[in-house]
Formats: sequence, C-alpha cells, structure tokens
Amino acid sequence: MIGELDISGVFLPTLLVMMLVSYLLFLGIHAVLNRLHFYRLVWHRALFNVALYAVLLGTLDHFCRSLMLP
Repeated sequence: MIGELDISGVFLPTLLVMMLVSYLLFLGIHAVLNRLHFYRLVWHRALFNVALYAVLLGTLDHFCRSLMLP
C-alpha cells in the first residue's frame, strides 16, 4: 500500500480505494449468499460479515502488493 492515487488533483490513499473496492465486492457476495440462504448455517451473522470483509480486504491488499513488485 505504497503511494496515493491522484484523481483530478485529489490525492486518495490506496487503502481507502481498496476499502471501497472490498466493500463493493462484499455487497455482491453478500447478496449471493443471502439469495442462497447460506446465512442459515452461520452462527453469528454480523461476525461472519466482518470476517468476510476482512478476508476480501486482505486478499485485495495482497493482490495489489504482488502487482507492485518488479
């Protein structure tokens, strides 16, 4: 997560952009899991959602770091 993104003169930290992308991915996966009634198998729905978001953010961070290496 080195650097910033310049969008029309506004500098955004890369973590903020990755958090937004992770949230959008989370919304899509959440909708699919909801439609499949997957949450009937989950003990604590809110805890599962936080863990899912954290996994998505970590995976996206790992993917972005691997692209930055020469």
